[in-house]
Order: sequence, then structure tokens, then C-alpha cells
Amino acid sequence: MWAGGVWRAALSGAPRGRRAQSALAQLRDILEAELEGIRGAGTWKSERVITSRQGPLIHVDGVSGGPGTIIFLGLPLPCLSCCVHLSSTSGILNFCANNYLGLSSHPEVIQAGLQALKEFGAGLSSVRFICGTQSIHKNLEAKLARFHQREDAILYASCFDANAGLFEALLTPEDAVLSDELNHASIIDGIRLCKAHKYRYRHLDMADLEAKLQEAQTHRLRLVATDGAFSMDGDIAPLQEICHLASQYGALVFVDECHATGFLGPTGRGTDELLGVMDQVTIINSTLGKALGGAAGGYTTGPRPLVSLLRQRARPYLFSNSLPPAVVGCASKALDLLMESNAIVQSMVAKTQRFRSKMEAAGFTISGASHPICPVMLGDARLASCMADDMLKRGIFVIGFSYPVVPKGKARIRVQISSVHSEEDIDRCVEAFVEVGRLHGALP
Repeated sequence: MWAGGVWRAALSGAPRGRRAQSALAQLRDILEAELEGIRGAGTWKSERVITSRQGPLIHVDGVSGGPGTIIFLGLPLPCLSCCVHLSSTSGILNFCANNYLGLSSHPEVIQAGLQALKEFGAGLSSVRFICGTQSIHKNLEAKLARFHQREDAILYASCFDANAGLFEALLTPEDAVLSDELNHASIIDGIRLCKAHKYRYRHLDMADLEAKLQEAQTHRLRLVATDGAFSMDGDIAPLQEICHLASQYGALVFVDECHATGFLGPTGRGTDELLGVMDQVTIINSTLGKALGGAAGGYTTGPRPLVSLLRQRARPYLFSNSLPPAVVGCASKALDLLMESNAIVQSMVAKTQRFRSKMEAAGFTISGASHPICPVMLGDARLASCMADDMLKRGIFVIGFSYPVVPKGKARIRVQISSVHSEEDIDRCVEAFVEVGRLHGALP
């Protein structure tokens, strides 16, 4: 009888096994068709493998470098005499990193990370409220609040998490949020999670924002949400006008400063400093994973009661492991270096202008203005991808951006200028663009 029971179980299981295999085969067919559609549209995103540390000069698996150049591992500041200069006879010039200040491989930043690793360990094996808060976490939060001239700050694993945690914890069905249509995906996703009434205004369109604010007057809180600097287009939000409208209609202002913290404004505080509205922006979210060392981590800074509420209710904070000590140590040292001198900010303005003016003189259309994000607008996704591949063959690492990262018909190659690019690096990049642009018919 036992044997019969096993036999009956095996028989009854066979159809389920066949159904499972059939479902898996169906899934594979669906996925392969979807992937083939991405390839066919020319929007496939490959991942190039870097075999060196991040910097203006990198090494890429399977790609031989172009002419020799120099790596400047550090800020071009008089006080940083310990900067390391390494020469190389080959390598690829990287023009698409968020390494705006060149701190990803700065020797003092690396050393601070090593020291934190030795002193505080590899990780916390915990979230913050259980046993995941160390003195270095609290010290960095206090330093970030001082840097932004705010009351308090809270760390997250990423700024994506900071944006995912803010709106749901702060806003209720009684409230309203008004968002620029081209805000970063993390802001869009964060807003989707909250139960507030949602308004989307046209990109940088203050008349449309005002109309939406008028519609939202019946709600308890009204929060205007915008990127400070928009990562795909390199344009900057008109914060003076936004803050004026917010004051006029009793709204609060939230700004995502991921592509501004460290290098926009006279002392690198961001777009609110650049435009003179630091005292009018209520909440700032930003990242440690770009200009401030480039490793990982994000944060919210603003009123102390808000930060306290986020510690109690923000799900990405409550249910994610604490930032690793090495990451905290690196970011803290990066912030120290930035606050010691603002010379780095001045150097970036001239380098950005050099690239933009030379590219426009060659006949390219560069989106945005005065930001080190310099999108070379091409329109066609396949053209952007092919040109980026040919740029790599000439020793320049850039990436084509296409749908769904940017709207259809607005494909581009996004170039990003770093403080550690030399004028020769910039000129070499422009020359390669001109050569490849003519090869593909993007230039006459």
C-alpha cells in the first residue's frame, strides 16, 4: 500500500511537473521576445567592464587605450600636497562618471575608508535602530547638516532610498505633491508610494506650476518637488521662481541635489546656494555616491522634526542595513576636503565652458547650460550607441542614452566633466567627437 501511495504520488506529480516546465518555457519565450525588441530598437544597454579604479584615466576589459595621459588622484588644491600623480602609457579617458570632484580615488579618501574598515569593521549586520548605529554614522549626519546649513540629517543606503522613504512618511491623503515632469525616476517612484494628491507640472514651466499650486490650495500641505540639476539634460531648476511661488501659495520646497552637491554654488553647497535660496528650500535629498567620494549612500537633510519622523517611519531606513563603515569614512573625508577650500568649484566652471563652447563651435547641439553634465543631442538611439562604441575605439569612454532612460527621439551621449580632466583631455574628447560625428553623418 505504501508503495502504491508513492506510485500514485509520482503519477499525480508528473502533470504538475510538465505544467511547470510549460510555464517556464512560456516565460522564456516572453522574455526573449521582450529582449529582442530592446535589441531591435537599438536601446540595448551593455556593461563595459572596468579593470582599474575610477578616475579620468581608466582601463577597460578588452579595449586597448589611446595616447598616454596622466591621472590626477586628488583635488587641484594648494593644501593637498599629498596628491598622487601616476602616469600611464595607455588607457581610456573617462567622460561619463559622476566623479565630479575627482574624489573617487583620492588617496586621503581611500585612507579614511581603510581606517574606518580597520576600526569599525566590514559592516553592521543590522539596521540602524537595532544595533547598526556607530559614532561615525552620527558624526557624518551632523557634518552633512552643517554643510547644508540645516538642522539635522539622516543617512540611507542610497539617494534612491532617501527619495523612496521621504514622501510616503511625510505626506498623507490630506496633502499634495507637485512634481516636475522630468524629475529623476527615484523621485517619481517615491511619489507613487505616497497617498498624497499628485500634480505634475511641465518641465521648468513656472506658469504651469502656479496653475497647479492654485488647484492644490485645498490640501493641508503642498510640497513642490524638483531636481536641482536634471541629470539627463544638464539644466538647472529655477529655484528662485519656485521658492517665490511656494511662498505665495503656502507651499514647501523639496530639492534633489545629487548632481549639484559638492560643485555648484560658490562653496559647492548646491543649487540652492548657487541661486541664493538656501533659507527657502525646506528639504534636500542628495547622495554620497557621486561628487562626495562616489561609493554609495544618500541622505535627507532638513528640519529636525522631519528627520526624527523619518527615523520612525521611512521604510528604506528601517528595513535596510546601515551604511558600511568604510563608505562612511570615505564620504566623511571627502566632505572635509571639500569644506577646506572652494578652489575646486572655480576650476570646474572653466573646464565645463571649454568643452561646451568647442563642441558647439564644431556643430553639435549641447543641452543644458553651465553644468558639467553636457548631453550631446543626437536624436536617434542607434546613432548614439554606435557613436559611443566608436568613441571607445578612440580611447574615450562615453555612453549613449536612449529610451526608456530618456524620451523617445531624444537619444544623446551624455558627457560629464570632472575637475581632474585636463584641458588636453577635454580637447582630445572634442576631437574624437568631431571625427566620429563626421563618420556617422552627425556632422557635415
